[in-house]
Amino acid sequence: MKIMTWNVNGIRAALGKRALEWGFDRSPDALCLQEVKAKPDQLNPGQLADLKLPYAWNPAERAGYSGVTTFYKNPPDEIVMGMGTPKFDVEGRVVQTRWENLRLFNIYFPSGSRGHERVGYKLAFYEALLNLLDALHKKGEHLILTGDFNTAHQPIDLKNAKENKNTSGFLPEEREWVDAYLRHGFVDAFRQLYPEKVQYTWWTTRLNARQRGIGWRLDYFLVSEALMSRVRDVVIHDGVMGSDHCPVELVLD
Repeated sequence: MKIMTWNVNGIRAALGKRALEWGFDRSPDALCLQEVKAKPDQLNPGQLADLKLPYAWNPAERAGYSGVTTFYKNPPDEIVMGMGTPKFDVEGRVVQTRWENLRLFNIYFPSGSRGHERVGYKLAFYEALLNLLDALHKKGEHLILTGDFNTAHQPIDLKNAKENKNTSGFLPEEREWVDAYLRHGFVDAFRQLYPEKVQYTWWTTRLNARQRGIGWRLDYFLVSEALMSRVRDVVIHDGVMGSDHCPVELVLD
């Protein structure tokens, strides 16, 4: 089973660059896109024809902002838009898809880069989502969380850790929430498999950062501890262009 995640920074722009062809050609069981910045009715017929799989699409109420879409090979047993918290769900940040006892969360976590108020909103989002996940774990569900977490967890996960200690995305209070998820029954699958590997998934578009290797690992697969034995690989496709993020792929038995 292959699940892919990719913050495409605008699905219409990605389609215009033919970037999504790469993802569909790999024939994933699920392809999770974040920051799609559009609703399906904003795509023209040619763009819609380029979407090679059925989808669950959760746009933000605000036009041209946020939004997540999960494409799937096999129809899910259940699709849930959002997480049941209106102040977060209006921003189109979560799609849940469930196949039997496996529930996949496609998530675009808020950024805190627009000031203190948004940092607070981001931390509240982490908390509200974790409360939901705890309840699902208590019911015995196996969970996969993927998407743009907008947080680099450890110094190994960004090029210039010391210089960014006061930057949203690497604030101690943001990183602590990732720790909290790991204490609540989740495993960072990439870091578990590759404890010392330095690889990034996002680069600022300024100052040739990508070419210079100045990046952050912001895109994750967190899996329930009970699922980790099924994980065969997590691949960061940092050579794939088309966005300021690159795709990440989870391979499961």
